[in-house]
Amino acid sequence: MEYVFKTNGISKKYGKFTALSDVNMEIPKGAIYGFVGKNGAGKTTLIRVMTGLQRPTDGSYELMGKANNDKDIAKARRRMGAVVESPAIYMDMSARDNLIQQCLMLGLPDFKCVDEILELVGLADTGKKKARNFSLGMRQRLGIGVALCGSPDFVVLDEPINGLDPQGIIEVRELILKLNRERGITFLISSHILDELAKVATNYGFIDKGHIVRQMTSKELADECRKSVRMKVSDVGILSKILEEKSLDYKVVDSNTADVYAELTFSDVAKDFEQAGCKIINMQERDESLEAFYLSLLGGSEDVQKSVC
Repeated sequence: MEYVFKTNGISKKYGKFTALSDVNMEIPKGAIYGFVGKNGAGKTTLIRVMTGLQRPTDGSYELMGKANNDKDIAKARRRMGAVVESPAIYMDMSARDNLIQQCLMLGLPDFKCVDEILELVGLADTGKKKARNFSLGMRQRLGIGVALCGSPDFVVLDEPINGLDPQGIIEVRELILKLNRERGITFLISSHILDELAKVATNYGFIDKGHIVRQMTSKELADECRKSVRMKVSDVGILSKILEEKSLDYKVVDSNTADVYAELTFSDVAKDFEQAGCKIINMQERDESLEAFYLSLLGGSEDVQKSVC
């Protein structure tokens, strides 16, 4: 598999404080990689290392196939765009002038890409309106537009929908999906809004206390968060016997509860349980969210939940 970014035991220390410790991460080419972690987990530090804003204390990484100590790493980084923490835009300039300024900074030979990017991010009709008068969603889309100057293959977005209203969230989501599907741009998206992230991500990396605790595809996540019917019964031993006879997949939760991974209706199972002498107390459909999975992955405490939501 080809990766746009790959690390080998990266660590980053600030004095005695360790922000990253032995981080191993792989971002496949063409993926939308959801980067998940609570505040202070190390997300922004790793993004800063990735974008060249900081150097790792230990370990190494590859960007677009170039090692971080390769003399051509700067060329690889020119194929990368980023919006880190907040969009880098000039508030007293129009959307067009912001993009022209970015083209000048990148040393592009012309500004042919500007009109196309303005259309792409939905800002073609803003004219001379200054960015200071844009909505948050418009500024975020302009920031993404700035990151698209130079036709990058890899774009990093740090909290791209933070503070946006529902319409702004939809607009940014659709833009990311369009760029990924139509242009093959690989994305890394750091976000606290996990259920929204689940609508776009193809891959995930979970970070906690400077460690990557798990990486997985969206399919693997779906398998772990698959729909189930939670059954509470008078005797889970009898429940297990009945479900095994029917070759149904299940997981015992406690002495009275089990999750059954199959389509069930009360009328279909009530007779079998009654004949076996087991009372069904209740049945409830469940569909674990990304947020619930994340909290269970880290042994979710109330403090974790507050910092993720």
